[in-house]
Amino acid sequence: MTENRKWWARLGAALTLVASCFGFLLWIEPVSADHPRRVPAEWEPQTGVWLQWPGSWERSYERDFARIASVIVRYQPLHILYSSKSIQTNAEEAIKRTGVDPDHENIRWHEIPYDSAWMRDNGPLYLEEHGKLKIQNWEFDAWGGAFGASVPFRQDNAVPLAVAELVGLETESIELVHERGNLEFNGVDTVLLNWSVLGDPRRNENYTKAKAQQDLKQHFGVSKVVFIEGVPIGDLTNGHIDGIARFINPTTVVVGECIGGSTCGEPDHPTGQVFDAAAATIAAAGFDVIREPIETSVTYRGQTYDTNYLNWLVGNGYVITTGFGNEKADTAAKDRLKGYFPGRDVHVIEMLESWANGGGVHCHTNDMPAMAKIE
Repeated sequence: MTENRKWWARLGAALTLVASCFGFLLWIEPVSADHPRRVPAEWEPQTGVWLQWPGSWERSYERDFARIASVIVRYQPLHILYSSKSIQTNAEEAIKRTGVDPDHENIRWHEIPYDSAWMRDNGPLYLEEHGKLKIQNWEFDAWGGAFGASVPFRQDNAVPLAVAELVGLETESIELVHERGNLEFNGVDTVLLNWSVLGDPRRNENYTKAKAQQDLKQHFGVSKVVFIEGVPIGDLTNGHIDGIARFINPTTVVVGECIGGSTCGEPDHPTGQVFDAAAATIAAAGFDVIREPIETSVTYRGQTYDTNYLNWLVGNGYVITTGFGNEKADTAAKDRLKGYFPGRDVHVIEMLESWANGGGVHCHTNDMPAMAKIE
């Protein structure tokens, strides 16, 4: 690309962001009379964020959880699930090491059985219907058994019902296997997801895209279902959307772009092709697309990981994204996210141990929209 074309490309991206932010300011009322139910967007007000604290077999990324917790409690309530007293003790000690009191007024402790520390995927999905919040309980089978038959998931699968009982919300059970990490909502009329996940025969055998279109519109109250397809190399979830494309307002989606010194930036790399195809599909669906550069890689425990910052969590007044310990890349990502989410504090947390085990901050957290009042 010539320098002149690069300049025009940067200008175009900037104008797209300005236009999308202006469009966001004009967006006032998300509820359509035709759709009495909707899933709130992640950037809307929240009651709190939930975590399933790592147990013994996942304790290596306990430090990452403590870092996440230390940020969230500055802004809003944090609900921490523990399945044994020893796990709670470990959690309290890890949180103390960050300088935060585990008895902080924003920390709530709940003893609920679970299997793993990825509450984005097995935890509740929250739905607003006729002005009231309810929980949707989708089936969970540990990502289609991608990590082997020895990985337990029965207790994880029961977490949404346990949370619903705890907070006093009505539940709606959906007899399909799916994870919340593969669902992006604009809060108005659209759900964006990867068909390679929902249509995975290990999850939902003989399930068709046509049936899924019909079902998702009914389940979520949306009028538009946008499917991307493709699996980034090494992604055992089969390509969760929260590592590929994210809404930042009702009309704009940020999609990864493999460039520069990243592994996936090599010519004709399959992962780069997944991102490019996703960007084209989303643009064709009528959304503004901003490309988020994946421009370098880091080495951790002998493995190479590209610096993908898309797995962010949006909360009340803040954004947290996964950092990679590369100061230049982490700082540049922080600046970009400040542009995506003006008015919010942006925190980049190095959490390579979690990333090496399959995900980042969004994968570990489960945000609860406002309207639920709990202690």
